[in-house]
Amino acid sequence: MQADMNKHISDMSIKLLSMAQCAGLGLLGLLTIVAMGQEVFSIVAKGSISLGDLLLLFIYLEVLAMVRVQLLSGEIPLSMPFAIAIVALSRYLVLDLKGMDHWQLISIAAAMLLLTLALVALRYWKNAKKTNAGQPPASGNPFPNNE
Repeated sequence: MQADMNKHISDMSIKLLSMAQCAGLGLLGLLTIVAMGQEVFSIVAKGSISLGDLLLLFIYLEVLAMVRVQLLSGEIPLSMPFAIAIVALSRYLVLDLKGMDHWQLISIAAAMLLLTLALVALRYWKNAKKTNAGQPPASGNPFPNNE
């Protein structure tokens, strides 16, 4: 009897957490779409598009893609946050390059390099794991299109 009650409470907790996660992802997606709209409105209002604007829109698209993947599969590929971080650092460099000293520039470039190397290592590890599991290798490309 106690075991059934514990199982029921556990199942209810999992359902509640799943619903909260879906609600949070929905809110994140909605707010990202609103932010994209605000950025597009800002671009239209100023009458020109900069590289910083395009990179920000790309970050928003990556966040939406991450939300979509999470909703469809229940998992977030580890590579997506890495890619978002690399683009965010690129945008920071583009926007603030003139105001940076040499050490800030070197630090940001080093962070981007480390994130890129980690992303490449992650992709190779994932392909090696698939190969060891008896699946055919994804090809020589460490960046398959299906992810």
